[in-house]
Amino acid sequence: MRFAAIAVCVALTAPSAADEGLGPRDIVARAHEAAGGAEWVSPQTLLMEGHGVFFSGGGHEPVIYEPYRMWRVYPEGKDDAHIADGRVRIDAFRDGEIVFQLAFDGVNTYNQNGLVPGAEASAEWANNFGFGAIRYALDPEYSLHRLPDDYVDGREVYVIRVTDAVGGQALFAIAHDDHAILRVGFQTARGWHERIYSDFYSNPGDSWVQPGRVRLFYNGVKANETIWTSYTLNAPMEESLFVLGE
Repeated sequence: MRFAAIAVCVALTAPSAADEGLGPRDIVARAHEAAGGAEWVSPQTLLMEGHGVFFSGGGHEPVIYEPYRMWRVYPEGKDDAHIADGRVRIDAFRDGEIVFQLAFDGVNTYNQNGLVPGAEASAEWANNFGFGAIRYALDPEYSLHRLPDDYVDGREVYVIRVTDAVGGQALFAIAHDDHAILRVGFQTARGWHERIYSDFYSNPGDSWVQPGRVRLFYNGVKANETIWTSYTLNAPMEESLFVLGE
């Protein structure tokens, strides 16, 4: 039996030229509005709750931390988008036991054992901050540059380089269709770090748009992902919440 070979041609296309002449400030302004406008650009506090999926030791087996919580008190401004600021706390549990805690009270860093020394504290936060650059990207001290368009999870995106007031840079991918922020990437001591955002939702009555899934990569390899199942916006937070082990 003879078989005829059939050639199948697949068209490979670049991202569409939609809004080809759109400037980076216009794109970022649309991203701000899509994320929640003034409420998103200048939040006071945020509590996120859900679970974390971590891959440690370079393997593929997941370790689930549940509950996984993050409290955040936001600063009023940000010259350096890659340093710890405001206040933040992260709690991770497994089988009812604390796996780790990490907190920053605006000056000092703590873990579940108490105060963390200065150099070690800096290392704790070195890979955690960078997304905040997009909130302040329209401030006069920041500069923006539009790079070639791309895709994130099959969605067409604009790519904007944001340079903060001290020269730090981060790349943001913003969806063509609804202007959601789908990816951020920046250099860290651990390597090139990317976060991909998806599964967005809002609480009733909120303009705030919350990513329900955040995937974190270092040098192209997934390190962990967080599933945020609920959030609370602008609730009061006591300063003592950000001091651990005392």
